[in-house]
Amino acid sequence: MRLPVLPTALASFAAITLLAGCYGYERGPSRPPVDRIPAAAVTGPDEACIPLNQFSQTVVRDSRTIDFLAANGRRGWRNVLPDDCPDLASERAFSFNTSLSQLCSTDIIHVLQTWGGTPRPGPACGLGRFTPIELQR
Repeated sequence: MRLPVLPTALASFAAITLLAGCYGYERGPSRPPVDRIPAAAVTGPDEACIPLNQFSQTVVRDSRTIDFLAANGRRGWRNVLPDDCPDLASERAFSFNTSLSQLCSTDIIHVLQTWGGTPRPGPACGLGRFTPIELQR
């Protein structure tokens, strides 16, 4: 007796999907694990906005924490998002648009998801307030 094609195809797809999960299938290029959140001394009160020209790098620490650091890599601002941001910890990249010369807690970031080597905007997440910090080494 010959089995119908559709159920056989579905069973094959399910088996491949299960195997992919068992072998830890990963999208895109491999990325280093998310950094531990380093200790930081708070150097002032929280701020609603920071000037774009005052930070030169960003470091995604986890799904809610981003450090916006000055050129020296030790001073800057820590932003703790109000909610977890899907895929932020795994992708470790985001974009933002602003017509101002500053980034504010009312702004939205978009996780950049890499599919086929091309970054594309993913989940949108709101920023929190910016806490001025100096990383402890």
